[in-house]
Amino acid sequence: MKDFLQYLAEPIALRTLWACAVIGFVDGYVSALVVLRRSSLQIGAVSCALLPGIAVGILLFGLGQWSALAGAVVAGLLVGLSSLFVARSTVLHHDAALSIIHSAAFALGYVILVRLGLQQRVDDWLFGNIMSMSFADLCIAYGIGATALLGLTLFQRPLLLWLFDARTATSLGLPTRGISYAVYALIVMALVSSLQAVGALLTLGLLVAPGGIMRLLSNRASTMFWGGGCIGAGCSVLAFFISYPLNLHLGATIILLLGVVFCVAWFFGKRK
Repeated sequence: MKDFLQYLAEPIALRTLWACAVIGFVDGYVSALVVLRRSSLQIGAVSCALLPGIAVGILLFGLGQWSALAGAVVAGLLVGLSSLFVARSTVLHHDAALSIIHSAAFALGYVILVRLGLQQRVDDWLFGNIMSMSFADLCIAYGIGATALLGLTLFQRPLLLWLFDARTATSLGLPTRGISYAVYALIVMALVSSLQAVGALLTLGLLVAPGGIMRLLSNRASTMFWGGGCIGAGCSVLAFFISYPLNLHLGATIILLLGVVFCVAWFFGKRK
């Protein structure tokens, strides 16, 4: 306990705690949109596609903060949009096209990073290492979070209309295709912001579980958004205080806590 109190006095501990709160709240807030959009499995495939983007970014521009993040964003957008193009231009279903493209891209990214001698960094990108986040990383998370929260809050009404009744939204003159692309881009940005915290393989849990928990407890969309944010932040902060004394991986502890809360919500939540 004494070691933990000494750790809390260090700047890295405060930075990690802030990262848990900010990333947890933003992803929890956005998770309501993912759940209402019913695109959880698609987002899971896209999250794994971030790894090849990181690999290509490092291969082209060297190992740097911005090269890895920019590569991840571009890869997430390209994999999602290319799978949609394949599905629309062939008889193959969108889910099948996305699975094939994202698994091939993931394998390519892993091969490139191993060849570059970045095996240790691969583990961090797959499973996260939130304690290694620098002040610049935290500023990026703040920027993405502020953009996501502002956009979803200001345009929540047209977004909900598009989610639940796309035909009516089109008849009212809303740019439904533009909204679809903007929502997808926003979700990819949220994925990238949590990449260093929980990694490509675990980020799906942080971007789906809070919204799923609130869906079991409430039918109100606004409650799902803000409640999801509070659950994401709460579980992330609690994981910070649990993981260090027990010597557990912080990113995995966050997802485990969300799983426990989900089981409790399922037991006490709404039934069909």
